[in-house]
Order: sequence, then structure tokens, then C-alpha cells
Amino acid sequence: MQEQEQGQELPPLRVAVIIGSTREGRAGEQIGHWFLERAERRADLEPVVLDLVDFHFPARYPHRPTEQMREFSAQVAHADAFVVVTPEYNRSFPASLKQAIDCAYDEWHTKPVAFVSYGHGSGGLYAVEQLRSVFTELHTVTLRNGVSVDLLDGRLEDRDGAAALMLDQLHWWGLALREARAARPYVS
Repeated sequence: MQEQEQGQELPPLRVAVIIGSTREGRAGEQIGHWFLERAERRADLEPVVLDLVDFHFPARYPHRPTEQMREFSAQVAHADAFVVVTPEYNRSFPASLKQAIDCAYDEWHTKPVAFVSYGHGSGGLYAVEQLRSVFTELHTVTLRNGVSVDLLDGRLEDRDGAAALMLDQLHWWGLALREARAARPYVS
């Protein structure tokens, strides 16, 4: 906040929007791009999509990271904050998302993570609850507020208010943690 007090503008918060499903016929692409449109309307955010369908991770975790793993990890390192767009499959999140998350470790530390979830009935909230445990282990801060889409009733436009609130909170946490990382190294 010192920069604002001195009349300098803060650089936009770099937000990686991770689309976690790789299934054919997935709703995640539509929901992810709907959310991206909302994020792009804000001058204080610089969103980028990391669609996992565009990454080809190995079936087995290799001794040395592949080029795709290194590319994903570099994108995670570059981001200040994350929005994970996840479906709920069998009361959990997809394996493709866990595989991607595990491609990085230190790169996640001290950054906020928000969730846009979807599913039938529960709106993906069971997946989010499991992801909170995973991201806590990675030393992130998960946001309380998110966007939940029930595919049985869902008009995405009805979630605009939830998306705006979540982006406000993500921006606050993203700036606070970016400033903290710049001021002192994190010890894990």
C-alpha cells in the first residue's frame, strides 16, 4: 500500500485461472471462460487461463520433470493468485487436477486460491472441500467465498455477484501476500 500512498499504481495482480477438467464434453471450458470474462473486466487483474486439456502430463510421475510439467510449474510460479475451476466427480475433484497441482510445490506457497466449482446438486462443493486440504498442504490461503454452479438449475449470469465478491477478496489477499513475499522470504 505504500506505493499507492506515494501516488504510484500497483501492477495488476497476475491471476491464473486453472480449468481442471480434461473430459470430453466438459462444462469446465464454458464456465472457465465465463469467469475469465468477468476477471478481464477489471483493470487490477491480469488473468491468464491454464486449461489442463492443453497440457500433456505423463501417466506416471517421472524421475525428472517433463517440459510440460516445467511449463505448468513456471506458470504457477509467475502467478500471484489462482482461481481453480473444478467439477465434482464422485464427491471429489478430477485426477487431472491433482496431477497438475503436484507438478509444483514451492511455486504455490503464500498465494491465495479461490474456487469456481460445478456439479449436479451440490454445485461442486464436495470437490472444493477436498481441494482446501490439498492447498493447505501447499502453504496457500484458500478463500472462503467462491462461485458454485449447480448444472441442474444454472444460469451463469446469476452468479455474477458471487464472482465479483470473490474477485474482490482474491485481489485483497493477492496484494497482501505479494507484498509479504517481497518484504521477507517465506519459510516452510
